Formats: sequence, structure tokens, C-alpha cells
Amino acid sequence: MHQDSPTRAASRHVFVYGTLRRGQANDIMALQPAPAWVGRASVHGTLFDLGRYPGVVLGGTALVRGEVYEIAPALEEKLDEIEMICPQQRDEYFKRELSVAVALDNGLVRWLNCLCYVYNPAYLGRAPVIVSGDWVATERLRSLGSPRNRQP
Repeated sequence: MHQDSPTRAASRHVFVYGTLRRGQANDIMALQPAPAWVGRASVHGTLFDLGRYPGVVLGGTALVRGEVYEIAPALEEKLDEIEMICPQQRDEYFKRELSVAVALDNGLVRWLNCLCYVYNPAYLGRAPVIVSGDWVATERLRSLGSPRNRQP
């Protein structure tokens, strides 16, 4: 009978929607221990532009696009540090677990329980909504519009 290794058995899934996405400032694939790609996903919520990073408030009918990874407990600790959950214990973000439909690379969809770092609405102020629900697309457009990328 096959048994999972302790590391595999203790692993969890995380839904990332902002700077932790591939190619972004805190690219999760550059962190150790390395996560495993699972697939693309969306959650119901509103994505806010907080300047250098986004924040999601769950609920509603809009969709926030992101990615799902399988992570080891040691990487979860690092993510908690990035999101200032621990050791600082600030309340800008909260860690929640939610059920997410993940689009796998083979075309199938799999429901997984995922961690998600959710923004505290008390800190929103006048933060604009990212209507597309996609931080990566918004950052791409922002960089195309920056003066260094404009043609003379």
C-alpha cells in the first residue's frame, strides 16, 4: 500500500492573486521550499489596488483571478511573514481557507481547500477597485503606460 511522505501529507494549497503570482515582485516560485504549480483559479471577491500590491475582499459576484500552488508548512510560514501575519501579527491581512475550483493544465477542474490572504476592509480607505480582477494584467497595462516604455 502506498503512503504519502510526511512532507506531502502536511502540504496545503494556497490561492495567490497579487505579488505572489508568477513573474511578480514576490513570485512564489522563487521561494523555498519550492511550491508545486496546481492550476489557475478565480474566487468571488473584489480586488483593490493598494499601490505596490493588491488586496482582496471576499464575497459578491465579481471574480478575482489567481493561481493555486501546493506548499509545504515551511513555505506557509514564509508567506505568513510576507503578508505580515506572523511574527509581526499585524491585521492588514487575514489568512482564510476557502474552497476553490482550480483549472488544471489537463483541462479538468478540481475543487481544493486553499489558503488565501484576505485584505482587512478597515484599511481600504479610497483604494480603487481593479475591475478586471486580475493584478497581473493591471500591472502589465501599467508598465506599458509608463514613460520608459512609450515610443518617442
